[in-house]
Amino acid sequence: MFTNYAVVIEQYAERHFISTFKKKYKGAWDVTWVGMREEFKRIDTLIGQTNIAETIAEIGDVRICKTEFRVHGTQESRRSSGNRCIIAVHKNTSTVNVLLVYGKTDLGGGNETANWKNKVRENYHQYSKMI
Repeated sequence: MFTNYAVVIEQYAERHFISTFKKKYKGAWDVTWVGMREEFKRIDTLIGQTNIAETIAEIGDVRICKTEFRVHGTQESRRSSGNRCIIAVHKNTSTVNVLLVYGKTDLGGGNETANWKNKVRENYHQYSKMI
């Protein structure tokens, strides 16, 4: 049996990333976000049975994962859309913290992985040693 997680959106993710998706996609973003929240509530299933979520690091009861998503109504696949979400899964408290929600071009040029890791280190000190 899988745990039902509480989903918490961090303020940095809301201010710097999600607000951009809301403006760009309007109502389609609302539908997309409802679907993402439902997936994150059942993150064990997403990680354990699909290739949509990739575990980046795990220390103790905390796991950092990168997930892919597509915006509702677009013709792109999850993978080809370039839309990603970085989350922290806390097993002991049954919470999923949404750290970043971005499109590949949102992070600037260069290496995508290095860019999002730097954003996490700069804005979430509690996870900086994990990545």
